[in-house]
Amino acid sequence: MMALPFLESAMPKLLASDATPALATPGLTPSGAPLRVAYVYVPNGANMADWTPAAEGANFEMPLILDPLKSMRSQWSVLSGLTQRPGDAGPDGAGDHARALATYLTSTRIRKTQGADIKAGISVDQAIANRVGLYTRFPSLELGCDRAQLSGNCDSGYSCAYSFNISWKSDATPMPPEVDPKQAFERLFSNGDPKESKEVRERRMQNRQSILDYVLDDAKRLQNRLGRNDQRKLDEYMTAVRDIEHRIDMAYQNNLEIADSAKPAGIPRNAEGKIDYSAHVRLMFDLMALAFRTDTTRVATFMMRHDGNNDAYPQIGVREGHHDLSHHGDDPVKMKKIAQINQYHMEQFAYFLKVLGETKEGTGTLLDNCMVMYGSGLADGNAHSHHNLPVLLAGKGGGLIDQGRHIKFRHDTPVSNLYLTMMQRMGVKAERFGDSTGILTGLGSMA
Repeated sequence: MMALPFLESAMPKLLASDATPALATPGLTPSGAPLRVAYVYVPNGANMADWTPAAEGANFEMPLILDPLKSMRSQWSVLSGLTQRPGDAGPDGAGDHARALATYLTSTRIRKTQGADIKAGISVDQAIANRVGLYTRFPSLELGCDRAQLSGNCDSGYSCAYSFNISWKSDATPMPPEVDPKQAFERLFSNGDPKESKEVRERRMQNRQSILDYVLDDAKRLQNRLGRNDQRKLDEYMTAVRDIEHRIDMAYQNNLEIADSAKPAGIPRNAEGKIDYSAHVRLMFDLMALAFRTDTTRVATFMMRHDGNNDAYPQIGVREGHHDLSHHGDDPVKMKKIAQINQYHMEQFAYFLKVLGETKEGTGTLLDNCMVMYGSGLADGNAHSHHNLPVLLAGKGGGLIDQGRHIKFRHDTPVSNLYLTMMQRMGVKAERFGDSTGILTGLGSMA
């Protein structure tokens, strides 16, 4: 069994009982297509001078870090002035990286503990999933590139559960991200029977068959009953699935030849056996796009790295650790390298937006029917500031968000106001979230 993309011929028949009937069903755009929401996290803040546009409105000069998005500037906006006050040190002292990540989507002050008595709050993605998750196979999808840790001391007395999990089902239940694209793929396309899924996987690996081969005849019969647009969409979708499966399979075969069996299979590696981070990130973005495309889920999070991550990026000429560089002490050389890392991460995000923007859906694109937030729980990593965060919002939210702008909100506006706005747009009946003080105005007709 395999999920299908959203097809126009399957568009729900909505009762015209009011001016905007689609809004009566949670998780739908005014046209009746599914509305999706995603939250993408990058670590250690940003070099804010190279992030923030100098001018407000639509006619701003593209900053260095955002340059990879310049060809799509009508599809996203920079939101300045947003703050995560629960991330501030207060009486708890050190541990800003743990607080940055654990409060980012919860907007709730976390309990400082390295024991089992962790306490955060439900994250915005899970609050939305509780409302719209009933309509999809998976209420939400959690992806990452750093395998989650759930115990131990990872940051100045804070449990590792805070430092490696961005999504929280409840105040004591983190949702660990899947980091192995092979496992994520199998989860999305298995039939839910663990025993049978294992047999199918083994047979496919033995015969070198694609999962599409098992459903190809049914797909051909289905195509004969579809309109021209849906026929094209189904063909493009199956091609995309086959491409992703091939890339994951190649990564898996490569891993079989690497002696280090402790590393999870399916994560792309180079000839030396080292993880190919760019390929890994893009595979995860492709899987997220595929999950949205098939309406397998409408809610996703992706942690590109955990906060405090100290990996180097030799692929772009940066051999120092990211976290070490973030403590730049106003050294212009280090700040330039931070901006390089920030821009590199943005290049990967631009790839994701391009995939969404090239996927047709109805009279528009998949990106048109998404709200995708990209950002970090720190602003300047050197100061460990949680104020004026680097936040970008992409997608037109079903036509209700006016994009292509730099929107500057009042200083110290809670980022939870954005979350509350997105929650309400997704059909969640809530008046508050975290430390919110109201919804954001100025985003378009959604607010």
